[in-house]
Amino acid sequence: MGIPEREIALREAKARQSRAIAALAPKHCGGETEEFMAARAAVLQAERDLAAAKGEQYAVPMEFPVSWDHGAPLPHLLKNDYRTFLVFFLQDVDPNWDGTYVSVREPNSNVSEKLALVAFERCICAKMGTPNDEVLHGHPLYGKGLAAYEAMSVENSTWLNDLEKINAVHSCYKAEFWRSLKHYILPFHDSTFECVARGFTVETYQMPLPSLLSEVCTRLLA
Repeated sequence: MGIPEREIALREAKARQSRAIAALAPKHCGGETEEFMAARAAVLQAERDLAAAKGEQYAVPMEFPVSWDHGAPLPHLLKNDYRTFLVFFLQDVDPNWDGTYVSVREPNSNVSEKLALVAFERCICAKMGTPNDEVLHGHPLYGKGLAAYEAMSVENSTWLNDLEKINAVHSCYKAEFWRSLKHYILPFHDSTFECVARGFTVETYQMPLPSLLSEVCTRLLA
């Protein structure tokens, strides 16, 4: 498929998504939610296909062993020149929750929680902050496969390319090192985390957040 055909495919996928959204409004007959999810997935894939055909950057889902809490993941980024760690609350659904109340998390609480610790290997740059989920559609990767609350990597990353250009002036510059790096993006509820690294490992814990952060600080100083 060429670019014109992929543009048509994207328009058709968006039209299907619009119909699926409209079908969610009246009383459901069955299958409306499933059709919306399928239509949304088709739009994201069409966005990626078109961006790839144009040689543009785009976001793709990556294998990630955990799902973070959508409401209050409370991510913490801890980094020095040699190590980069990301800590956040895991998705933990209460089977008895009836939707009539909201639980508020306090990061300084000593209550044991389900937590994830992501350690990034050879992380050369990391950032966390805006956009939150209310303005994620303002991110440069939105409309190019970016999905909320999902761990993704970026193909044809302009950020990674810019970092390589900066470092290419070094006398020890090696292109093969830069080919080993990936641009990762994790859109949380109140912030978005992005980094350029070689890879990552994920550990899970059941413990208070302050205790895990203390352990991570020890690792930073090791």
